[in-house]
Amino acid sequence: MVKGIYTGASGMIATENELNSVANNLANVNTDGYKMETSVLKAFPEMLVKRLNDDGLVVFPLGSYDLGPVVGKMGTGVEFNEAFIRFEQGNLQETGNEFDFALEGQGFMSIMTPDGERYTRDGNFKISMDGFLVDKEGNKVLGENGPIQIGRNNFVIDNFGNVYVNADVPWDQFTDKTGNEWKNIVKLDKLKIVDFQEKRYLKREGYSMYAATELSGPAFVMPDNIKPKVYQGFVEKSNVNPVWEMTRMIEIQRLYEANQKAIQTEDEMLNKVINQVGRGMA
Repeated sequence: MVKGIYTGASGMIATENELNSVANNLANVNTDGYKMETSVLKAFPEMLVKRLNDDGLVVFPLGSYDLGPVVGKMGTGVEFNEAFIRFEQGNLQETGNEFDFALEGQGFMSIMTPDGERYTRDGNFKISMDGFLVDKEGNKVLGENGPIQIGRNNFVIDNFGNVYVNADVPWDQFTDKTGNEWKNIVKLDKLKIVDFQEKRYLKREGYSMYAATELSGPAFVMPDNIKPKVYQGFVEKSNVNPVWEMTRMIEIQRLYEANQKAIQTEDEMLNKVINQVGRGMA
């Protein structure tokens, strides 16, 4: 009977952690570059339920044989295993801001922070006082040759991540992003777009920044044949589906209440065993 209380309690703890993931997703529906979390639960091993006062020995006139007194199996609860980050593509939203970049496909943009190199899908950037391309926190955006210093807003990035500057032409007046018809332009650098062997093991820092771990492996610069397309003047929105998350929240709350009710029932039964059955046997 006490096992039922522990089983219900484990379910409540697991659903509480799962609810935290759903709440975090809903809180970041409008966060650029945010990737949703999905909770992974793991069941405890099942136990074989056996009959009491039965050794399983069956005797008949010519001999005997053993028959396991097994009634069936009983679950022993569940535990919260991990919050799995899902890196599916989010919708691209046009902003018209030359400092906004979005990736279509797998990969991450590289950012230099005080704690080292970090990676993001949030391309909502700006220009610093000294002309560097930086994120919302002032961290420098990295190109393959180091931090990108564009100087002014007369620059353009093509679909391959190449950064071009022109001293006389504003970014929205470049007529051909293939580079064929541009006049007096200079290729400054190329966005450092990286990926990982096992990105599911990346460590989330904040809402849209990630750090490499031993399990994810180090970042590697993606070759051009598999590199995602880069869109200037767009941002990638969160990949959270709010309708699904709200439905899931209701489901989790009901599961929590079901486990809570199971514990209350077990407690009532235990109370009767101790105070009624036990008292009658005394």
